[in-house]
Amino acid sequence: MRKEILDGEVRLSGCLGERYIGCGMKEGVLHVEGTPGNALACYLDGGTIIVDGNAQDAVADTMNAGLLAVRGSAGDALAYGMRGGRVYILGDAGYRAGVHMKAYEENRSTLVVGGRTGSFLGEYLAGGLIVVLGLGHEGKDVTGFFCGNGMYAGTIYLRTAKAPVNLSDKLVLRHVDEKEREAVLRPVVTDFASTFSLDVEECLSGDFIAIEADKSKTYSQLYAAV
Repeated sequence: MRKEILDGEVRLSGCLGERYIGCGMKEGVLHVEGTPGNALACYLDGGTIIVDGNAQDAVADTMNAGLLAVRGSAGDALAYGMRGGRVYILGDAGYRAGVHMKAYEENRSTLVVGGRTGSFLGEYLAGGLIVVLGLGHEGKDVTGFFCGNGMYAGTIYLRTAKAPVNLSDKLVLRHVDEKEREAVLRPVVTDFASTFSLDVEECLSGDFIAIEADKSKTYSQLYAAV
């Protein structure tokens, strides 16, 4: 792996499985070319990391702030326990993406996946926003089994009209109206599209469904509201 500094930004090229890249980074911009290993951007605390390639597992674990943008796909356990900042994946994500993401006051974690995700998306979600656009997967399932199981706060948005398989009866599914699309989704998707030079209108086209916890169910009352 080769490191160089250009215009005040750090660039890593020839990356092949090296772990913990950008761990705890607080400021600056890091460009990564290749395939970084597990725990990329874990505890990221304000910097920007851009990956030209795929990422492996445990990306953005317990991330606090900043931006991670991957111009490829990511593996399992993406954004586990994420507490703030933005994670944008142009391609697909594996199993257990967005597990136990959080939000507190003005700090809201945001995960956007351009393709599809595996099973257990947003499991135990405690706050924040997950958006799965399903680009290139139109008419197909955009996530796997058990989407949102155990979630008690936050919202999962899926660009589809189909309910996920095995959706828990402790969750509420609703279709997103134009007002919510413009107020909530457009700012997030516009930023995502701009990051990867995509057409924002294409990203926002079609139906969206939202999945949230059913506040009338007993377990959701065990946690503090956010």
